[in-house]
Amino acid sequence: MPLPARTPSLSKPGRDCPRCPRLVAYRQACRAKEPGWFNAPVPSFGPREARLLIVGLAPGVQGANRTGRPFTGDYAGVLLYATLGEFGFAKGKFDARIDDGLTLSDCRITNAVRCVPPENKPLPIEINTCRDFLNPTIAEMGNLKAIVVLGHIAHNSVVSAFGAKKSQTPFKHAGCNMLALPDGKSIALFSSYHCSRYNTNTGVLTTAMFRDVFVKVRAFLDA
Repeated sequence: MPLPARTPSLSKPGRDCPRCPRLVAYRQACRAKEPGWFNAPVPSFGPREARLLIVGLAPGVQGANRTGRPFTGDYAGVLLYATLGEFGFAKGKFDARIDDGLTLSDCRITNAVRCVPPENKPLPIEINTCRDFLNPTIAEMGNLKAIVVLGHIAHNSVVSAFGAKKSQTPFKHAGCNMLALPDGKSIALFSSYHCSRYNTNTGVLTTAMFRDVFVKVRAFLDA
């Protein structure tokens, strides 16, 4: 089983993480262009004790890469945080600023890739490398019951983190798979199309479709 023991320190890449040369070069270019931005691997947001983990793709260049908080500063966060608030997973007003006072309740957010990739497209080797941080992020959440993955890449990375077979754990919007833990327990994996501007503008993902995922998540956690 790929998931390690609970090792919180391993879940946080350093500000100057050197592991992916292409992402390092892009990070350095962003720092030179916008020195006031965060421009570093974006940490997880929310309490480690949460029962729900949301896994996105990677920071957006003008979103989390700028602000330092997942899904903050770009369009995807508008739908995500509004939905989290509606279902009791977020408190306060989301204002697309890291100092807006928003807090998460029983929910944590992270990304499959912590550094912003050029054109928002991480390479397979970068996804695999950054799983060394995703694995302990999952493992350190002792109360974890459910994971929501946003998009195919996040789905496949989480499936790989659990050592499950992708053929037996397919991606389907609003679908649910069960992932086994070493102690015999399991985690519910809920899948959603990514809440990106492209997906919502083209109708691939509607607000109602996104809500449907969290209706199922809330019912599962409250059962």
